[in-house]
Amino acid sequence: MPASCAMKKQHASRPAPLLLFGFSKWKTFIRDWFPENDVIFGCVNAWPLEFDLYWKRRILRDPRTSVLAWQYKGPPQLKEFCARHGIPFQYVEDGFLRSVALGALRVPPLSLTFDTQDMYFNARAPTDLEDILRNYDFENDPSLVQRARTAREQLLARRLSKYNSGHSLDIASVYGEKMRRRVLVIGQVERDASIAYGCATKITNNDLVRLARMENPDAQVIYKPHPEVLKGTAEAKSNPEHVRDIAMILKQDISLADALETVDHIYTITSLSGFEALLRGITVTTVGCPFYSGWGLTDDRQPHPRRGRALSIDEIFAAAYILYAKYLDPVTKTPIEIEQALEVLARMRAEQMEAGRPHLRAVPP
Repeated sequence: MPASCAMKKQHASRPAPLLLFGFSKWKTFIRDWFPENDVIFGCVNAWPLEFDLYWKRRILRDPRTSVLAWQYKGPPQLKEFCARHGIPFQYVEDGFLRSVALGALRVPPLSLTFDTQDMYFNARAPTDLEDILRNYDFENDPSLVQRARTAREQLLARRLSKYNSGHSLDIASVYGEKMRRRVLVIGQVERDASIAYGCATKITNNDLVRLARMENPDAQVIYKPHPEVLKGTAEAKSNPEHVRDIAMILKQDISLADALETVDHIYTITSLSGFEALLRGITVTTVGCPFYSGWGLTDDRQPHPRRGRALSIDEIFAAAYILYAKYLDPVTKTPIEIEQALEVLARMRAEQMEAGRPHLRAVPP
């Protein structure tokens, strides 16, 4: 019997190992996604020597092993090592319909993305999501596009978003009566990897506000800081007070669906909020290169040589939310489709609102 066959037979009685790298220890929810595997938490930001002396041998111990890395928080040589040894490897990140609270509050996600090539927000390299957007034959799959349109309409009707954490209110009580064009600037966590890997130019949230004001001198410019900045779970590297003279600064975490009401134009670096604005027919300027830019729907300030195909909003939605992202029911712990995920999110948000929005303790991710 060949050695490889003997080794597989030796391990067959145990679940196949799934090694996690870069996953914070609280992310035990990943076991629900892989109930057939022996999920093993590896290191977070390990020293190269530790990876060389221990984890390489640990990965190779069982030929059935597969590996996941949370964003780029695993050892830098991990992906190359797995490729060299033929070990299945994927990057993992929160999906586009995540939860009814921020990830920084350690709330398990309803959706995750898995990518064999790179993080979906990395504009420097090809990704599985970009490949779908570039190559999928949407014209010969009208049922998928119709399904995407129906799901998009449900998302809008239920006023859902990625986090669904903000307070719902009458936006006129915040913005005032609409007397002129409204421009909303979407703030991000400025240390976020999506900016580092998706924007070729160094730019802060305050720079973005100044750009919006310069290009829209007669408009009402409103700046919405990121929810994690408002809740104090992430640092604001550029002080919103420094642009108060040229924009209205939102002080409370307003739901994105409400914040987009009566808005004519969005400015963003790479935020998913820009895509959610596109879903609502709002003009979107992207300074960086998020996954939804470069397909003919956005005002792009960063060109992308691999993109250029014209896609509809429903085709991009189908690629990202249906073909790419994965969903798991938080109660039954079973895989679901986007239609069920929208129902679950709507129900969870309604239950939270009915309970009076109990306080969630902020903890570091």
